[in-house]
Amino acid sequence: MAEHIVSSYDTDLENLRRSIAEMGGVAEKMMTDATDALVRRDTTLAQAVIVADKRLDLLQREIEERSVLLIARRQPLAIDLRETISGIRVSGDLERIGDLAKNIAKRVVAISDQAQPQKIVLGVQHMSDLVQEQLKDVLDAYASRDVTAAHEVWQRDSAIDALYNSLFRELLTYMMEDPRNISFCTHLLFCAKNVERIGDHTTNVAETIEYLVTGETPTAERPKNDASNYATVTPGA
Repeated sequence: MAEHIVSSYDTDLENLRRSIAEMGGVAEKMMTDATDALVRRDTTLAQAVIVADKRLDLLQREIEERSVLLIARRQPLAIDLRETISGIRVSGDLERIGDLAKNIAKRVVAISDQAQPQKIVLGVQHMSDLVQEQLKDVLDAYASRDVTAAHEVWQRDSAIDALYNSLFRELLTYMMEDPRNISFCTHLLFCAKNVERIGDHTTNVAETIEYLVTGETPTAERPKNDASNYATVTPGA
C-alpha cells in the first residue's frame, strides 16, 4: 500500500492492523484452550479462558474507538476507509468468537463432575479442530489480503454445518438411550452450537476480506447446511 503524505496516518492504520492481529491471536488461543479444557475436563484451563475474554473485550473497544477517531480526523477515502470499516467488523466478529469460547469454558465447569464416556466428547473435539483451522486460515487471509483463501474458508462453512447436524442427532440418540446422559449431552449440544457459531463468524470475516480488497459485498447466498432446527429422532429407530 502506498505511503501517505501524513506519516502518522500510516502509523494509525498499522496500529489498527496490529491490534486486530493481537485480537486474532487471543481468540485463537481461547478457542483452542476451551476445546482442550472440554476434552480434559480441565476447570483451571476453562477458568483461564473465561478470564481471557476480558482482554478481548478491551481490545475490541480500543479498536472501535481508534477507528472512529481515525475516520473523524483523517476522513479516509476508498481503500483506507474500507480498511477502517473492515477493522471494526473483524474486531466485532473476533469479540463474538471470544464470547462463544468463553461459553464453552463455562460448560466445562458445569460438567466437570459428571462421569461420561470420553467418546461422546470426540465429535465436538473434531468439529472444533476443523473450525480452529478455519479461524487460522481466515486470519492469515486477512493479514495477507488474500481473497482466494478467504473464499475457500467461506465455502467450507457448509461442511461444518453438516457435521453439526450429525453431532446433534448423535447426542439426541445418547440422551434417548439413557436418561442419565441428558444433562451432560445437553451441555455438549450447547458446546457444539457455540463451535458452529464460531464457524459462522469466520465466514463473516471472509466476507469482510472480499469487501476490503474489492470494495464489493458478496452477493452469493451463504453456504448454509444447518438443519438442526428440523432434526428429530424417532424412539426405537
